[in-house]
Amino acid sequence: MEREIVVPGDVLGEDPKLAGSGTYVQDGRVYSANYGLVDRRTNIKVIPLSGRYIPARGDLVIGKVVDMTFSNWFADINSPYEGMLHISEYPERVDPANMRKYLHVGELIIARVADVDPTMKVELTMRDEHLRILKQGRVIDISHVKIPRVIGRNGSMIGMLKKDLNVSIFVGQNGRIWLKGDDKNVDLAIRTIFKIEREAHTSGLTDKIKEYINREQEQLRSSTK
Repeated sequence: MEREIVVPGDVLGEDPKLAGSGTYVQDGRVYSANYGLVDRRTNIKVIPLSGRYIPARGDLVIGKVVDMTFSNWFADINSPYEGMLHISEYPERVDPANMRKYLHVGELIIARVADVDPTMKVELTMRDEHLRILKQGRVIDISHVKIPRVIGRNGSMIGMLKKDLNVSIFVGQNGRIWLKGDDKNVDLAIRTIFKIEREAHTSGLTDKIKEYINREQEQLRSSTK
């Protein structure tokens, strides 16, 4: 069964008290403000299926260093807004005169959004144990609004991908995903993630993806015999 997909202006309910994110109220009715999926579990909200990533404090993101100035690196975080990483937010003490020794243009990092001010100045930090430079592996981009489906409820989907495919995966909330492992396994993981992105609006997706992985793995085994 397909989930309910709505477009802006669709009527979602008659009780304004239930209006949640992605909706608006007019003349006592609740309307959709987005193109997306309706969630009615607690109130009425619409999960968007399109749009650019807008950073929020606490988000974990994968960024690509695109520039540096005295005391700051700037990173593309798959958003209209660049992230700024001050040298004080790097995990080591940094000599401002030799910043390229620590992090250079083109490198990929896992960072956390430390703050976003009203002008959308986005400050990043790498001062946590799991935040680091990504030296190996591959990175893909998907729509950031599909990230919850890649993760799954209580991490069920991403846990299955890691276990069944024997691949290390980090999912950034900005729609970037890092993968590391055997090339064939990573190739299959990437195909699987793109399939999840395409079919994110369908129900029973975890079971479908499980069957897809099993089928693809069987084909790989057959081709190597």
